[in-house]
Amino acid sequence: MSNSNTVVTLKKGEGRTLKSGGLWVYDNEIADIKGHFKNGDIVYLEDFDGYPLGKGFINQNSKIRVRLMTRNVSQEIDDAFIKMRVRKAWQYRKDTVDTGSCRIIFGDADFLSGLVVDKFSDVLVVQSLALGMERYKLKIVETLKEILKEDGIYIKGVYERSDVKEREKEGLERIKGFIGDEFNTDVEIVENGVRYIVDVKDGQKTGFFLDQKYNRLAIQKLCKGKRVLDCFTHTGSFALNAGIAGAQSVLGVDASELAIKQAKENAKLNGLENIVSFECEDVFELLPALDKDGKKFDVVILDPPAFTKSRSSVKNAIKGYREINLRGIKLVKDGGYLATCSCSHFMDEELFKKTIGQAAQNVHRRLRQVEFKTQSPDHPILWAADESYYLKFFIFQVLDFS
Repeated sequence: MSNSNTVVTLKKGEGRTLKSGGLWVYDNEIADIKGHFKNGDIVYLEDFDGYPLGKGFINQNSKIRVRLMTRNVSQEIDDAFIKMRVRKAWQYRKDTVDTGSCRIIFGDADFLSGLVVDKFSDVLVVQSLALGMERYKLKIVETLKEILKEDGIYIKGVYERSDVKEREKEGLERIKGFIGDEFNTDVEIVENGVRYIVDVKDGQKTGFFLDQKYNRLAIQKLCKGKRVLDCFTHTGSFALNAGIAGAQSVLGVDASELAIKQAKENAKLNGLENIVSFECEDVFELLPALDKDGKKFDVVILDPPAFTKSRSSVKNAIKGYREINLRGIKLVKDGGYLATCSCSHFMDEELFKKTIGQAAQNVHRRLRQVEFKTQSPDHPILWAADESYYLKFFIFQVLDFS
């Protein structure tokens, strides 16, 4: 493990995020860097007055100049340290979620900034987003396999999905492929009693959205005997939860042909192909067409992709969320239910609430809140690390004005 004696000093009055519990130091917060280092090395961090703030890895290619690994400056970042961090991450998942498939490491929220590890049954999928973490990646994977083995869990293979744009901000190239032995990358998992084939090689992100696990479960109780519309269904997860809960009929819609193909296979896997059907359509075009035909549903689910990945595009995102919620609300019959969510960190809870409220007002419907949830606990929200809080999920009853 590479440790240098470089000291990074903050400007006076800077480092607010770090001091309130976050892990990042931005390039414009730094006054001075003393010592020789290579990008990715561990450096010492101190305040303007020399007060020690911790150790982290540095990268001059990135706006996030230093990512903190520990607040203890005398702590060695060695194999024992990595093992401690990984063991704590796994213990937390055992305490809080069904670990059959779950996110075991969630970057900053597990104090391993820039690394994601998802477990799909007996396969691990790794995503490394920071140069410093790139150096620890293989050691972390090896350590995790050892710790899981202690609980009788044998990992048959590891696949890397570091094929994302964010790596370029760190001066890293995008990569994907096997870490170690090759294996069949179509992995079967079971979640909430629903079976899925997860394509870890070519599926979105790491292959499957584990963060909605308990939100999918929450819609089950509303769907028995109901007609359900699931928009942006991806590989069919909300639709299949509705189907397995005893829905009368479910229509899942997505613009991706690959996703719809997988969704149909997942429906067959669960014996739901006669109840849950899927169509490859643009949701923004389909919803007005359904409305024009006078179609109504008991339950409408909206799980769109993030309409914004930056603060600067929030205004356009608001329009997108307002439009899709307006269209969705129109299709819910009086007394029916709307499940709607945003997975964008920049679309915060208050803004999202306001946007849904405007959509309902625009079509003269009342909303009665049933439930508000966030991401599954295996994607913990670390207070002060705002980026770790991104998923907002509401269930409403939709009522006519009367």
